[in-house]
Amino acid sequence: MNRISKVFIYMLLCSLCCKANKSAAQLNIPSSYALIKRVIPAAAQKFIVEPLPVNGQRDVFEVQGANGKIILRGNNGVAVASALYHYLTEYAHCQVTWNGSNLKLPAKLPMPVGKIRKSTPYQYRYYLNYCTYSYSMSWWDWKRWEKEIDWMALHGINMPLAITGQEYVWDKVYKSMGFSSQDMQSFFTGPAYFGWFYMGNIDAWDGPLPQSWITSHRDLQVKILQRERELGIKPVLPAFTGHVPASFKKHYPNAKLKQTNWNNGFADTYILDSEDPLFAQIGKKFIQEQTKVYGTDHLYSADTFNENEPPSNDPKFLSELSARVYDGMKGADPKAVWVMQGWLFFSDRKFWKNEQIKALLNAVPNDQMIVLDLNTDYEPIWKRTEAFYGKPWIWNMLHNYGGNNSLFGRIEAVASQPAQALADPASGKMVGIGLTMEAIEQTPVLYELMTQNTWQNKPINLDNWLPRYVFNRYGVKSKEAEEAWQILRATVFNGKDIRDGAESIITGRPTLDSAAVWTRTHLNYNRKDLLPAWDKMIAAVPQCKQSSGFNYDLVDVTRQVLANYGRPIQLKWIKAYRDKDDKAFVKYTNDYLSLIADMDKLLATQKDFMLGPWIADARAWGTNAAEKALYEKNARNLITLWGGADSPLHEYSCRQWSGLLNDFYKVRWQKFFELLQSSLETGKEPDFKQFEEAIKNWEWGWVNSSKAYPAVPVGSSTLIAQQLYEKYRANMGNDLK
Repeated sequence: MNRISKVFIYMLLCSLCCKANKSAAQLNIPSSYALIKRVIPAAAQKFIVEPLPVNGQRDVFEVQGANGKIILRGNNGVAVASALYHYLTEYAHCQVTWNGSNLKLPAKLPMPVGKIRKSTPYQYRYYLNYCTYSYSMSWWDWKRWEKEIDWMALHGINMPLAITGQEYVWDKVYKSMGFSSQDMQSFFTGPAYFGWFYMGNIDAWDGPLPQSWITSHRDLQVKILQRERELGIKPVLPAFTGHVPASFKKHYPNAKLKQTNWNNGFADTYILDSEDPLFAQIGKKFIQEQTKVYGTDHLYSADTFNENEPPSNDPKFLSELSARVYDGMKGADPKAVWVMQGWLFFSDRKFWKNEQIKALLNAVPNDQMIVLDLNTDYEPIWKRTEAFYGKPWIWNMLHNYGGNNSLFGRIEAVASQPAQALADPASGKMVGIGLTMEAIEQTPVLYELMTQNTWQNKPINLDNWLPRYVFNRYGVKSKEAEEAWQILRATVFNGKDIRDGAESIITGRPTLDSAAVWTRTHLNYNRKDLLPAWDKMIAAVPQCKQSSGFNYDLVDVTRQVLANYGRPIQLKWIKAYRDKDDKAFVKYTNDYLSLIADMDKLLATQKDFMLGPWIADARAWGTNAAEKALYEKNARNLITLWGGADSPLHEYSCRQWSGLLNDFYKVRWQKFFELLQSSLETGKEPDFKQFEEAIKNWEWGWVNSSKAYPAVPVGSSTLIAQQLYEKYRANMGNDLK
């Protein structure tokens, strides 16, 4: 049968399925074939895609072997991609993650026995958070987005937040209302801060935003949405929540505005009161303009009080406000469904008592709202709100705050709690699961595990799942690697005691204390208990060194062990300083600085742990020298000061990255040690307040500087990890007893 005939038959099947069942029309067969070719180009011809008619709203896929080919069936592109990934992980023992992939298929593909059929109990599989767009995705181009959309589909995601290019819509709406380019420049933040601009927390910071960005990201969003919809993914677009430019009062003197402040060192922002008639008008205009350029799947994100307290806790006020926000959506789109992040119920629980939550939710019809229980693995809000008082809701894992590098996770909770909640009669209308992390491109095990829940309604058996994960990741069976992961499971991934992963004192603003403002160093395990995992990973090098996933994990475990070791060395130089032992002080401060330099050298072997790509990707968006400098400043600022020189958020988004360790964190500690050394020599107490002011100014200078950092890894991960193991392991064993 020639290719044209095959395509004709497939198109005919699609047409018949469309007539038989409307949901099957979502399968775009050419798009599914294109995905397969992108993921496994050399073996793509060995896979056949067929539509799968279904009844109801739940996705279904089938995998079957026939005549040396693998048949993938699904009711849409996500189901077909999930069928592909099921085959790759279960039969070919492959894996696709942000941090290393194994796609070494055997020459002869293993054939499944019989027909495998999987259906999901979850209508929605949500993905992303406003913060993710800033902490991880600020500088993504189409090539990087294309990979992420494929990752979504392979992992069953069908409902991602999609906020790229929203500044284009805002620009159109407000300029149509008479606002000038200057008004908008005083409104938009720089690109690294869009997450909080969209949520109404900050205006203007690290701008002005070039028009070239607005245009280019409109075009990028069009491509993103087209690809997502081709695969059957339904993106969630923003809706208007009242955030207006500071110049709004000038254009509309009678407007009813609320001046508010996020209390994180930024200027006030302005929220248009929902009672003002302009609120509904702008809300309607916003969605209409957005729909013109981006289309709609009738899902809209709107968060009215993200870390901003409402002016009144009166349930009647909150109910009326909620109804007006929804009416603004419905005025433009009668099919609108409000997708609400439930973060406010977690972050401001003193305000949001049950009466207030109920009033806010009940003002919207049940079938027109979906609530995201944003941090369910840590604190399930559904359990204290009668499952959100009848609203459909989604169970989410909120992992990684600020993009910090730390091995951490609640692995047992992620494996068991979604299915347990689904089976709980008290869980009401639980319609989905999701991932709402603040940052991605780290800790891939948690994301592989969480998405494993998509196609089953029973808890995941970690005793079976974890060895299979390790085999798929490394491509070889290694007893040492499996044992390392069992230790990781019991230590860094035990999820106890702390909300999120601890930082290292190394990345904190220099101090004699054990922690700094946003450098919280309390671990959920004893430092010494992680060392056996390092032993096992080093022992696994001969078997696993060809695996990109193993190399990443080896660096990550080594990084974590070394980062943890910063505190014991700090205690040594603190003691030497207080004992006025100059010789010991010099030795231990040099050891501390050497540790930072060694970490920098190790991390330079893996692109995911390097400052260079982050800055290079930012500069790449600039169309001239000034724009490149602006984007570089954005990139530097977010991961260090997170604002001005006096920012209270400094280090919130700290990163253990090569380049940043040597040029930022190590230099700060060198300056601090010079201060202490001078104190030892003169006998005068150091002026820590003066040092704090001086270091703020130095940091601000670094943020505003420019330097090209390597964007390509250098050195062997396994070789350098082994060298550092030889250098540090024996001393660690003694120091951590």
